[in-house]
Amino acid sequence: MTRTRARGDGTTGRFANAGLGAAGLAAFLALGEAVPRLGIVKERYFPPTSRIMGALGDEIDDAGFWRDLGDTLTGWSLGLAIAVGAGILVGVVVSVVPYLREATASTIEFLRPIPSVALIPLAVLLYGTELRSVLLLVVYASFWQVLVQVMYGVRDVDPVAEETARSYGLGTWARVRHVLWPTALPYVMTGVRLAAAVALILTVTAELVIGAPGLGARIAVAQTSQAVPEMYALIVVTGLLGLLINVGARSVERYALAWHQSVRGEVAV
Repeated sequence: MTRTRARGDGTTGRFANAGLGAAGLAAFLALGEAVPRLGIVKERYFPPTSRIMGALGDEIDDAGFWRDLGDTLTGWSLGLAIAVGAGILVGVVVSVVPYLREATASTIEFLRPIPSVALIPLAVLLYGTELRSVLLLVVYASFWQVLVQVMYGVRDVDPVAEETARSYGLGTWARVRHVLWPTALPYVMTGVRLAAAVALILTVTAELVIGAPGLGARIAVAQTSQAVPEMYALIVVTGLLGLLINVGARSVERYALAWHQSVRGEVAV
């Protein structure tokens, strides 16, 4: 089978998957319209899809919506950037420095399972409803996603390649750049993709619970005001954000790993 054939099959498969996804979404929207119309659930608690879409249109026309959307994206992007940078740096240092992994293993395993929402009282106590409260929760949750993947990636380095680099006289930085980093990069990109989703979840959660400016706070206001269609419309926006972030993260991953076998998808002739 030629490379052209493999690429053609991959394109056809992507179009087929996109078609199935669109059909599933259409069926879901139709179900959301039919269930309240048929009286299975009360429209007061679950409005039809058409009313939710109308409320979404009203939200889009509101300048306050775009301001809150910008606040959410600001908290998400800043928190994710800090978590990714810190996770990569700490992960490489801990994995490369002798005995440091063993010295920090118990601490990492103790801190990693702590739910970020458990830190909400601390965040409020330290920073109130400021952006820094959101960043504290987002960074804490996303950091572990990247750190663990980096450590797994470093552990996967081929010992033969490592010893070969040493025999050629490569220093620590050169070995990190030419041996460790190419091996760990697929793991790093997986960690970044997971961290991006977790960062969005924690951003909206922090805004919803703490009251920091953003879509989460706007959802809380809609809920307390009994503006149910608007509340669902805002929830739809957060879902679309998650979808776009996931698609964007996968695109970046494919670009960064264009040289990797998993992305190239070449089939032997």
